[in-house]
Amino acid sequence: MSGVRVLGVDPGLTRCGLGVVEGTPGRVLMVAVGVVRTPSGAATGDRLAFLQDRLDEWLDRYEPDVIAVERVFADVNVATVMTTAQATAIPLLAGARRGLPVALHTPTEVKASVTGTGRADKAQVTAMVTRILRLTEPPRPADAADALALAICHLWRGPTMDRLASGAASERARLAARRLA
Repeated sequence: MSGVRVLGVDPGLTRCGLGVVEGTPGRVLMVAVGVVRTPSGAATGDRLAFLQDRLDEWLDRYEPDVIAVERVFADVNVATVMTTAQATAIPLLAGARRGLPVALHTPTEVKASVTGTGRADKAQVTAMVTRILRLTEPPRPADAADALALAICHLWRGPTMDRLASGAASERARLAARRLA
């Protein structure tokens, strides 16, 4: 299948979901899925380095066109938000170093994209990812399904978001030129 290849990353310091899909908005195929588990007793820096090494292996092996990452959202558990934010930096940096675009998607965007509602629970997201990708079994654990959902979301929404951004930039340029005239 030809089309865009997207690496979805559900960032986490303990478990980081990775999923690669390829296709077009109408057709999508799973290429790979997995979860990177970092050594829980290791120092944070060592865990981030381990995560970076595994992500680099995935980038080398699957050669995505774009990386889609879940945007960190505020939570009552500050420690969880901090470690998730630290893990989020890994795909952002990897994309920058390789010249790959990196797109951030909110959990609500991802849920709405794959289920039709931004309030879907993890079981609904997993069920729809399984259905969309025509898998015989649901991806496990939930981090793996979430990574695939991120990749699907970007495959379906990314081109539209790019066109909207481009149109907005053109409109701003047109208005600026009019003000100068």
